[in-house]
Amino acid sequence: MQPLIFTDWGIIDYEQALAKQEELFNDKIQQKSLGKKPSNDFIICTHTPVYTLGRHGKETNMLLSSDRLDHIGVRLLRVSRGGDITFHGLGQIVGYPIIDLEQFGLGIKQYIWTIEEMIIQTLAQYHIQGERLEGATGVWLEPNTHNARKICAIGVRASRYVTMHGFALNVSTDLKYFSYINPCGFQNKGVTSMEKEIGRKISLDEVKEVIKEKAIKLFK
Repeated sequence: MQPLIFTDWGIIDYEQALAKQEELFNDKIQQKSLGKKPSNDFIICTHTPVYTLGRHGKETNMLLSSDRLDHIGVRLLRVSRGGDITFHGLGQIVGYPIIDLEQFGLGIKQYIWTIEEMIIQTLAQYHIQGERLEGATGVWLEPNTHNARKICAIGVRASRYVTMHGFALNVSTDLKYFSYINPCGFQNKGVTSMEKEIGRKISLDEVKEVIKEKAIKLFK
């Protein structure tokens, strides 16, 4: 098994990051087709503001007209991951594990569970109780109550057991952007951030290090 290689792309435009992801993704698929064992890249970054809609997402979950989107300076892009609509922006840690699941003995459902577990364990370091919600991906707080709110979205794509896309954890994200959509297709559930939950500033770099630590322990 090849170890995880962590790379931080910093603040990067979504489409630029997508092109770099696809290059890594396609290269690993090509390596596997030749009988080689590809490296396992774990990309961490933050995007400038953008809405993305998964391949089976409904455009009606975007609540703003194109004119209003232009006015607030945010674009809507349809992408190849699973899941519905979400927002990416400053104060959010986005992770793109571009890895060969066969090396870790994982199927796609186990992989998503592992990503969720990585985030749940990261949140626990800050005394935030993250949980799963039956029938939905991602990490939630108080998932089975009227106050259910999502703190981390997950949407992935896989081919030949190579993954791309990943997760988006709200650390200090401006949550107003989520009020313009039905996040992940839900009309009756909220969205939150780590800073909102604990009421103090948190360093993104610090949280990135915790995520790396948990990833190394779980992907082995």
